[in-house]
Amino acid sequence: MAPGPTNHRMGSAEWGYLFALAFLWSGVFFLIKVALGDMRPFTVVALRLGLGALVLHVVVLVSGARMPTSLRTWGAFFGMGALNNFLPFCLIAWGQTRISSGLAAILNATTPLFTVLLAHVWTHDERVTPNRLGGVLLGVVGVVVMIGPDALHGLTTNVLAQLAVLGAAVLYACAGIFGRRFRALPPMVTATGQVTAGAIMVLPLALVFDRPWVQPMPGVAAWVAVVAAAVFCTALAYAVYFRILATAGATNLLLVTLLMPVGAVLLGMGILGEQLHTGEVVGMVLIALGLLAIDGRLLALLRPKPLPGAKQPSATR
Repeated sequence: MAPGPTNHRMGSAEWGYLFALAFLWSGVFFLIKVALGDMRPFTVVALRLGLGALVLHVVVLVSGARMPTSLRTWGAFFGMGALNNFLPFCLIAWGQTRISSGLAAILNATTPLFTVLLAHVWTHDERVTPNRLGGVLLGVVGVVVMIGPDALHGLTTNVLAQLAVLGAAVLYACAGIFGRRFRALPPMVTATGQVTAGAIMVLPLALVFDRPWVQPMPGVAAWVAVVAAAVFCTALAYAVYFRILATAGATNLLLVTLLMPVGAVLLGMGILGEQLHTGEVVGMVLIALGLLAIDGRLLALLRPKPLPGAKQPSATR
C-alpha cells in the first residue's frame, strides 16, 4: 500500500463533504426497505449498482475524463467493489429482510469503530488515539439513543441477520483502508470503476437466484426507491466518498455512519413534517460531542494555557 499523507486533520471543506455524504446516505436504509417490498435482495443490489454505474459513466464521458485501461487498476476496482459494494450491499439487503431498519442502522454505525482499530494495525499514519477512540464510542452511544433503545430488542433474535449487517460494517472499514491506494485518480473515475465492478459481480447472482423475469412486476414505489438509491445514494455519494478519502483518510471518512441517523431525522422533519423527540436531541448532542472529541481542536482550545513565565513540564511519551 502506498504511503499517504501524515496529516489527516479534517478542515472545513472535509467536514462539509462529510455532512453532504451523510445527507446522501441517510435515507438508504429506508429506500432499500421500500424496494425489498417488491424486489428480491440481489435484484435490488444489482439495480442500485447497475443504474448508479450508468449514471457515473455518463458523467465521466461528459466531463471529458477517461477511464483507466490498466488491468492492475481494474483489479483494484474489483477489490474495492467487492469490499465496498458487492459483499456489504448483499449482506445488508439480506439482513434487512429479517431485522428492522433501525437496528440495521445501529449495527452499521459501528463502522468507524472497526475502522479505527483496523487502521491502527494496517496503516502507519492513522493511529488510534484516546480522543478518536473515545469520540467514536460516544458517537455509537449517541446513535443508539437517537434511534431508540427499543431497536435493540431485536438483538435476542435473528442473530445471523445481525451478524450479516455487522459483517458489512467490517467490510466497509476494510474498504476505507483499501481505497487509500486510489488517491492519484480523480474521485469520479474511482467511483465509476468501483460501482461498475460491483454491478458486474452481483448481476449473475441476481439472474441465478432471483430470476427477476419470473417475479411479479414491482410497483412504482419500489422503482422510485431503487432509482433514488442508485442516483443519490450510490453515484453521487461515492464521488463525494472518494473525495473525502483522498484528503482526510479512512478513519475520518467513515465517521459518516455516525451522522447518517442525524440526516435521517432532519429529512423526516423537513419532508414528512415529523416532530423532534427528546431522545433524538440527546443522541445528536452525544454524536456532536463525539465528533468534537475526534476533531480535537475544541479540546485544544479548552485546555488551560500556561501562565507567562511558567516552567513547562517535560514531554513524555
